[in-house]
Amino acid sequence: MRVPDADLFNPQSVMDSDFSPGGASASASVDPDFGFAFDDSNFSDRTLRIEIMPDLPETKSDGGGCCSISDWARNRKRRREDFKKENDFIGQSEEQILNCNLPYTVDGVTYENQDEEAMAMVEESPSDIGLNSNQIGNDSIYNNDSSKNMDCSKVLRVKTIHISSPILAAKSPFFYKLFSNGMKESEQRHVTLRIHASAEETALLDLLSFMYSNTLSTTTPTALLDVLMAADKFEVASCMRYCSRLLRNLPMTCESALLYLDLPSSVLMADAVQPLTDAAKQFLAVRYKDITKFQEEVLNLPLTGIEAVFSSDDLQVASEDAVYDFVLKWARTHYPKLEERRGIFATRLSRVIRFPYMTCRKLKKVLTCIDFDPELASKVVLEALFFKSEMPHRQRALAAEEANATYRRFVERAYKYRPVKVVEFELPRQQCVVYLDLKREECTHLFPAGRVYSQAFHLGGQGFFLSAHCNMDQQSSFHCFGLFLGMQERGSVTFAVDYEFAARSKPTEDYVSKYKGNYTFTGGKAVGYRNLFGIPWTAFMSDDSIYFINGILHLRAELTIRQ
Repeated sequence: MRVPDADLFNPQSVMDSDFSPGGASASASVDPDFGFAFDDSNFSDRTLRIEIMPDLPETKSDGGGCCSISDWARNRKRRREDFKKENDFIGQSEEQILNCNLPYTVDGVTYENQDEEAMAMVEESPSDIGLNSNQIGNDSIYNNDSSKNMDCSKVLRVKTIHISSPILAAKSPFFYKLFSNGMKESEQRHVTLRIHASAEETALLDLLSFMYSNTLSTTTPTALLDVLMAADKFEVASCMRYCSRLLRNLPMTCESALLYLDLPSSVLMADAVQPLTDAAKQFLAVRYKDITKFQEEVLNLPLTGIEAVFSSDDLQVASEDAVYDFVLKWARTHYPKLEERRGIFATRLSRVIRFPYMTCRKLKKVLTCIDFDPELASKVVLEALFFKSEMPHRQRALAAEEANATYRRFVERAYKYRPVKVVEFELPRQQCVVYLDLKREECTHLFPAGRVYSQAFHLGGQGFFLSAHCNMDQQSSFHCFGLFLGMQERGSVTFAVDYEFAARSKPTEDYVSKYKGNYTFTGGKAVGYRNLFGIPWTAFMSDDSIYFINGILHLRAELTIRQ
């Protein structure tokens, strides 16, 4: 098989090429179909002996016939845990490792994956290569005393398959190394693989068939996952891509999405599986877009689910303060031990919180929160404050630099309450200056009777907010843009406040005062101007509007407590 533009001195470039059906290069070139040669002695130069070993006692009852994703996940997780225990035990002596045959050795180097690993051995065989399966089945591959063998070395049954080393080597770095390591064993014609009974037998046979025919007969999600795991073990990237594509085409559920994100790390890190995990993350992000409707459900999600949901730009939340509070609640629920909780915040959870969009009052609480390591708390708060101090164009540049990042610290979400910048003064009078920016598309969505609220800001210990409206003018003759100032509900406290609204406008792009007033606030009251710019909505939103600068409406409110 000739691969265009491949490095003939680097077999890896051939094996990593994607010529699977539906792959990126399918339109340019497709692997030949060698399905006719599968397990046919006439087209084979070696024999593969597959020894099926018994499962551990805890998994024998599982069998390979999982009827649902949840069964598969539960059994697979238990098998992984059992394998880790077994691997810890068998690592105590060379003899036991040889008997259980879990890692495989190529060129004198042992390779181990985190999941159950099969071993490849090349048997000693006569110089005149025989393809008699009975003879191969009776050969002994052990030199040690069989009485010392552990239970896991008992062979339940043996399957022998005729294989073509060039075909397998072209598809898999595992087999390429096995057949071309330059050692004496690579010249032998009898190769033995040992696997466990649960699901692996069928998956391995499906994988071998795929390496010849580039297709799979199985279509169930559990069977595809088993083949995907086998393809990862034996480094068959084209099959991993194929399984990933078929799984993406199946209906996604919360259960399956979480399972895809919880596959072994060796599988998750494979480029071939990235489209599948990306689809799973997108599914969860869309389903839980409005977390206020699914609070209990989201609170019960595992860590991978929380990361997928809170990494989304489209998350509909009141503010980033609400994200921080929810993630903190989730962490305290799932990681009751403080040391573990600090560790998970340091390594995972702090990445999904966009601290630069939190209010300064909440950032102060981060600094004293025991759930954060003090060094981490200082780092994220300082970074947030530096971002807040940047000019708008610089903030947009920082956000643009993260366009393709998984975790975006500087990208603004679709908050229910728009972020504001606040400058506070204590002397000579208590005063604050509040900056609110609205995008043109946000203003467009206000028509004909919408409104958007800012995050709360504080003056004299009381919470205030701004709200932008599309409403009718006082004579009800046309729609117009209005801006209002309100005080949050705080009992019977009253505040006398002088206020001024201003907006940037062309050509100078300076802030120009639009409305001044004073008002004695009580909880829940708001005051403002129905037609801030004194023009109809159509003129305000026109392409030549003087109030949108690079697509942004810049508003400013100054509040001063009257003595």
